[in-house]
Amino acid sequence: MDSSHAVTAATTTGGGGNSMMVSQSTDASPVDSSATTAATPIDDPKQNLTQVITSIQKTLGILHQLYLTVSSYNVASQLPLLQRMNTLVLELDNMTRSAEKCNIQVPMEVLNLIDDGKNPDEFTRDMLNGCIAKNQITKGKTDAFKGLRKHLLEELEQAFPGEVETYREIRAASAAEAKRFAQSQSMLPNGDAKIKTEM
Repeated sequence: MDSSHAVTAATTTGGGGNSMMVSQSTDASPVDSSATTAATPIDDPKQNLTQVITSIQKTLGILHQLYLTVSSYNVASQLPLLQRMNTLVLELDNMTRSAEKCNIQVPMEVLNLIDDGKNPDEFTRDMLNGCIAKNQITKGKTDAFKGLRKHLLEELEQAFPGEVETYREIRAASAAEAKRFAQSQSMLPNGDAKIKTEM
């Protein structure tokens, strides 16, 4: 029987319904996992984040086990309690080392929402609603300028039909030149460029 099975055997022999130390018997201990982490440095941000999330979940599981042990404490559960305390300290140390590799910036508004006991998804919802509102305002301005441009062209065409025709020819030539330039630079994957026709 190796050391991890011995810890589990000692933990499960304690009474009081506190035999929930499943991760210790199947997984490597936090010390072993931190040793392998130090031996193979991981630079992938997603993997670093996954390590931190896994460590947080393990810590929550250990805290739950500690709660169960303390809530039904008796003399026989002293050894499992000490082992779980040591496991918690090691896992918190592992979490700290894993978190140092992650570069995650959390907006202060999210932390304030959490401090106020609110759902942090409210921040995402508010930001999305703000972006939609700004998008609608910008779209309204764009549509207003398009309408103004169309109206000005109609008025100019009545007053100066020759100049407006020359303007449209210049615009069409400029758009065609821009299309050829974009195709030569391979800026558009399919080679298409939208040419606006003047009305």
